[in-house]
Amino acid sequence: MHNTKGVMISEQLIQDLFWGLSKLCNERNEKWNTKELNHGETFMLMVSEIAEAMEGHRKDLMDSHIPTRKQVEVELADLLIRVFHYAGRTGLDLGGALNEKMEYNVWREDHTEKARNAPGGKKY
Repeated sequence: MHNTKGVMISEQLIQDLFWGLSKLCNERNEKWNTKELNHGETFMLMVSEIAEAMEGHRKDLMDSHIPTRKQVEVELADLLIRVFHYAGRTGLDLGGALNEKMEYNVWREDHTEKARNAPGGKKY
């Protein structure tokens, strides 16, 4: 896998980075949250971060807590924190899953231009 500058990024590096982020977000969350949320509550909080990001983007807002940053940027960071916390809490291997899913997506038949343009195809 290559980054935007063409430097090779190993699958193991991604896996290690994601595992470390999951562990860090889980540890930090334990310090500021007193109530453990159930799976549904956690997923809906992820959805709310996406909605807040969309609203910030739609209105081109700066963030109210970090005024040097766009709201869309901060809300997407909040989403990542929630995702990595959930992964750390539940022991999910997001880095491994990301590597495998990106490889799978390269060969997905329904991602081809022909399949997307066919009747009933994925337009977006």
